[in-house]
Amino acid sequence: MMNALQEIRMTRLSSLAGRLAMAVLVGGTVLLAGCHRGATKEQVAAIESKGQFDTVIKAYKGGQFLVDGAVLSALDTGSHFAYLKEVGKLPKTVLLVPSDDYKVRKEHLQYLARMQLDYGFVAYYDKDGKLVEINPQDTKARSLEDYHGPVKMDDHLKGKDAAGSSVEDATRGY
Repeated sequence: MMNALQEIRMTRLSSLAGRLAMAVLVGGTVLLAGCHRGATKEQVAAIESKGQFDTVIKAYKGGQFLVDGAVLSALDTGSHFAYLKEVGKLPKTVLLVPSDDYKVRKEHLQYLARMQLDYGFVAYYDKDGKLVEINPQDTKARSLEDYHGPVKMDDHLKGKDAAGSSVEDATRGY
């Protein structure tokens, strides 16, 4: 009788251990799937395709680009490609990807379309998980410009004109 009772307990214990192991396995799979789900289509496509492109640049705020870790205006990025052309190292293909904080905007595409016309490389960007070639005619290539950040005015200068007179002084005739 004692052996039968021990056998029942062992069977229950082993089936409980099996269920617990299965729950851990399923939970781990769900956890890994959840971690992978955080990556966007753009990041996954960009990571997979980086090896296929000669140069990868990132979009940055205000139409700027991250090139080899440096923040460059559109004009400076164009100068970078001019230098590469001059030394015979101009890339044939360029991939534009979003940076950690900024996504690819129309302004980036227009600047890159201009560079594409000027230097003769082919540029691509990731649009909803698909690599799309930038067509300079469709994108309406834009002249390259330097970056001009927003100007912050000191509080004591607000409300004054270039001569230093306040708006109130001008209405009084000073």
